[in-house]
Amino acid sequence: MGISDRLSATRWLLAKDLRILRRSPLIALLLVLYPVVIAALVGFAVTSGPAKPRVALVNQIPPGEGSVNLGTGTVDIQHEAKPLFDSIKVVKAANSAEAIRKVRDGDVLGALVVPPNLPAQLQQAVSGNGPPPTLQVYYNAEDPAKQSFVSDTIKARVQDADVALSKQVSKAALGYLDLIASGGQLNFLGANVDVLGLARAAAILQSVEASLPANSPQRAQVAQVARFAQLARDNISLAGPLLQSIGTPIQVQTSVVGNAAPPLGAFAAAVAATATLMFVTVLLAAGALALEREENAFRRLVRGLVTRTTLVVEKVTLSAGCAAVVTLVLIAILAAFVSLPWSRLPAWLVALAFGALAFGALGVAIGALAREVRAASLLAFMATLPIAVIALIPSGAVSGGLYSLLRVISAAFPFRAALDALDSALGRSGSLGLPLLHLAILAVAFTALARVAVRRF
Repeated sequence: MGISDRLSATRWLLAKDLRILRRSPLIALLLVLYPVVIAALVGFAVTSGPAKPRVALVNQIPPGEGSVNLGTGTVDIQHEAKPLFDSIKVVKAANSAEAIRKVRDGDVLGALVVPPNLPAQLQQAVSGNGPPPTLQVYYNAEDPAKQSFVSDTIKARVQDADVALSKQVSKAALGYLDLIASGGQLNFLGANVDVLGLARAAAILQSVEASLPANSPQRAQVAQVARFAQLARDNISLAGPLLQSIGTPIQVQTSVVGNAAPPLGAFAAAVAATATLMFVTVLLAAGALALEREENAFRRLVRGLVTRTTLVVEKVTLSAGCAAVVTLVLIAILAAFVSLPWSRLPAWLVALAFGALAFGALGVAIGALAREVRAASLLAFMATLPIAVIALIPSGAVSGGLYSLLRVISAAFPFRAALDALDSALGRSGSLGLPLLHLAILAVAFTALARVAVRRF
């Protein structure tokens, strides 16, 4: 059989498969809608994080120095920060370098560094002598979903700590005001100062007014009142910075480890598109190849019309083309709700083409191994869903050894590579070449596996 005859037979085979799809509109509709629903659920799930994210903690405050003297009382910083530590799974780190390395290696979702001079800085801030202290937080930018989740968790708990400290600062401010009104002892810079108070000053003034003649000054009492006036002005000046620091006694400064992540919306769109591409391609490819054997058409086709290799490649191409079109339509719909770079449309098409071919090869391999439509469809669904879940597990959510094992498993299937390719095409600044090479290798490997498996037909 010549090359022209083989091409003609391939076109006839492709037309036959398209007519089968056209005769079953309900199945074709379900084939499109079901993966879209699953993709939406996966996209929603990937934007939520674990109950307690693993965060490396570097607590540099020396033991016994975690309290702040506010003049009228003390605040235990460790106690006020307890809600923050209760909301995360703490992984101890000796220093900032070790914490950043854990973030970069994926052992943790983030790192929190508490400076050693935080109590002193807080003491100065509430006294109006300096800016509020700052906590250093580091994130890994490979996954914007986990970055956003850890950022929100830490900021929310720091806000809780701020509220608790604000209550203590408010008590101190009220204590200063009460001191001015009623008098008493003030601990100022380690020394006790006797504050007269407005009430006692009023009594003294009333006594002076009642006992002295109009022209007889009492210098001692007047001097005492004058000294009180000076101390009162000093205490009132302390109350101003205290009240100003009530909102945010502690601030958070974030730093990104690695390249900047794409927006969360673009990442969710990439997840939804990859899941759709996977389900449509794998289910269609597995069912299309298994159908040839179930309808007893396989032997007639390979006796002279086409070769086994041509049949496998045709099924891969058919499923990849159909799924790429469906996924491109989905991305266009998502672009109405999420800001996506239309200027990178050629990169979208390339990523979709490579991803679809790899998924198509995987689907054909499943169809060749199952040999029946129902078994192939069930096996395709059972295989692809765990593949997606494993690929979406973020670094730091599990132990380092288990995460490395999951990455090896994920690398043997196209989902992670396709997600990286689409993620790069939709906004990540990383390279597109490596994921495409990965997808090409997987496409060739699964096509070869399917070609070997069809011998059992």
